[in-house]
Amino acid sequence: MSDSRLQLKKRRLRNYFVTIETGKKSQEEVEDIISSEGMAYIQMRLPVVKITPEFEAKMKEKVDRNILHAKIREATEKDLESVAYLHNRSWMTSSTPFSPITTETIRKVFEYPETTILIAKVYGTDSGFAILDLEGKNREFGVIAGLGVVPRFQRKGLGTVIGMAVWNHFKTLGVEELRCEVYKDNLVSYNFIKSLGFEEFGVKTYRREDFMVDDN
Repeated sequence: MSDSRLQLKKRRLRNYFVTIETGKKSQEEVEDIISSEGMAYIQMRLPVVKITPEFEAKMKEKVDRNILHAKIREATEKDLESVAYLHNRSWMTSSTPFSPITTETIRKVFEYPETTILIAKVYGTDSGFAILDLEGKNREFGVIAGLGVVPRFQRKGLGTVIGMAVWNHFKTLGVEELRCEVYKDNLVSYNFIKSLGFEEFGVKTYRREDFMVDDN
């Protein structure tokens, strides 16, 4: 992938998930933050060598004991409407300053060959998702671009179930390291990622141009 196409993909993914981070700030407040100080994201990583058999077994036990018994599948094009719904149910509120994500927006992300979307079904209903990406010269970095759970099943272990599915997916691809980034004020997501074994390795501050995407 060329550098320009890679940067476009990163901007599109970042713009897609900015709704997660802004909470109940008004659009003007968000615009001011991005323009004046930018949005700081904590960079998190988990080297595969640190995922010991013991740690993996512990996580698997949590998943096996989870009462939700979620079924995980890889999304196809026919699932994109459901992914858009899951995103909007998982993250957006009436006071969020951005419009709900559309199926077409999801489609643009889905079309990247390095991108995979996982969907978790609970009691026959799609209830969570993860958007995964590959980066690095040799696709050695497995990136969790986004992960969400509908309110009904939040804090009930579904995120961990999805997290284990994410690891199983990346393991088959032979990645060397898992990566993600968390907005500095998003403590819930930060604590969840830490519970999976991720560690900080830096902070990146994104400006307005890092969120701008021209699809024309």
